[in-house]
Amino acid sequence: MKIQNITTLGQLRKEGYQSKSIKNELRDNLITKIKNREDVFQGVWGYENSVIPELERAILSRHNINLLGLRGQAKTRLARLMVKLLDEYIPVVEGSEIHDDPMNPLSRFAKELIKEKGDATPITWLHRDDRFYEKLATPDVTVADLIGDVDPIKAANMKLSYADDRVIHFGMIPRANRCIFVINELPDLQARIQVSLFNILQEGDIQIRGFKLRLPLDLQFVFTANPEDYTNRGSIVTPLKDRIGSQILTHYPEDISIAKRITKQEAKLDARQSDLVHVPELAMDLLEQISFEARDSEYVDAKSGVSARMSITAYENLLSTAERRILKSNENQTTIRLSDFMGVVPAITGKIELVYEGEQEGAAFVAENLIDDAIKTLFPKLFPPINKLERKDAETPYDELVSWFFDQEALELLDEDDDSTYRSKLDSVPPLQQLLNEHQPELDKSDGYFVKELVLWGLVAHNKLSKYRMSDGVRFKDMYGSYISGL
Repeated sequence: MKIQNITTLGQLRKEGYQSKSIKNELRDNLITKIKNREDVFQGVWGYENSVIPELERAILSRHNINLLGLRGQAKTRLARLMVKLLDEYIPVVEGSEIHDDPMNPLSRFAKELIKEKGDATPITWLHRDDRFYEKLATPDVTVADLIGDVDPIKAANMKLSYADDRVIHFGMIPRANRCIFVINELPDLQARIQVSLFNILQEGDIQIRGFKLRLPLDLQFVFTANPEDYTNRGSIVTPLKDRIGSQILTHYPEDISIAKRITKQEAKLDARQSDLVHVPELAMDLLEQISFEARDSEYVDAKSGVSARMSITAYENLLSTAERRILKSNENQTTIRLSDFMGVVPAITGKIELVYEGEQEGAAFVAENLIDDAIKTLFPKLFPPINKLERKDAETPYDELVSWFFDQEALELLDEDDDSTYRSKLDSVPPLQQLLNEHQPELDKSDGYFVKELVLWGLVAHNKLSKYRMSDGVRFKDMYGSYISGL
């Protein structure tokens, strides 16, 4: 019989339904998926050999779980994906506040209803998507919010004494019975509120205003926490940590290829942006390298971390910068330019926490410095490295290009130059094309101008050329030529 046709407890028993705890439910479905080699946590990249195996072991062990990691490490996403491991539907006593199992009722309401109606007790079916509860731990959260409290209005309406347990209004946790319950940023929860979770996690009873209710709630707890919180805002009290089965450490992507995959997956783009703007793969590498540089920067607070959201919002800003340019020039298509990266500065400044030295320099300076550092890191992968210390008479592959700038006035690339103007300006510097022909002969033609501009920015980062940011663009000049010509 289809579950939609099972509407009473008697029909459920006739079908031979067997109750199962949520932890066993998760465990059994995970075992099936592992045997079938199914991907359990789809869309989470970079954790295949670290976090996900540990999470699967915790589920197999029927543990409550604490995901510990810096911001932007997919902790909440992992918790939400656990819903896919639940059975599609479970039976619930109709009208129950706490999703009572018809075969094993907990609440007084469900017990009395089954006693009164027996096999005719009505049941409904709860879908797994409705079995996920989430609470952000904030300082104003109370025990009443989580566990429950006496409801005087209910007592008055039902004409009950406060000694009657029917006057209780259940909080979020009892109402999440037979569900996954997530508490985000657990250390932000006041210590006295954390204490209220002890019995639920271990003994299975709750206490509300003098009522001690033996309610062996069936819950899968998932907590998330940021290591920064242990020192800056609060901590997890030791007895609560002792009751959490597995603590799993999350981390940032370990290489650029994984970071790019995450950014492309998570970025919220208008389809028209993707059609209008071509993004060279090297531009994506540079974008992700900025986050890697930020995590190692002396100006950025390492304890706070650099969220993956920085790369995602920077990517969105990057495409919007190019899109705005072609909208103003009435063109149909364009390619990302390196100068478009100045448009991602607001996405960077809003996502990094600076140490004292960084605050002294200013957020915008730090953001531009990170872009320069990313260019310096990628540059040697494409062209011969530029050494800091060289003999004065030593020849380098960049001598001809530097000499060109010594002889010329300057090269100005304006933010709103149309594509033909932009390309003609870069084509007017012959040594740039010679460098590409020699060191990047197989480069895709559509990416050539981005790489040409990268050469200029790379020489600036290595103090071979100077760059001046104007209000409407960038001017490249020789380091000393203007000074000598002035003399």
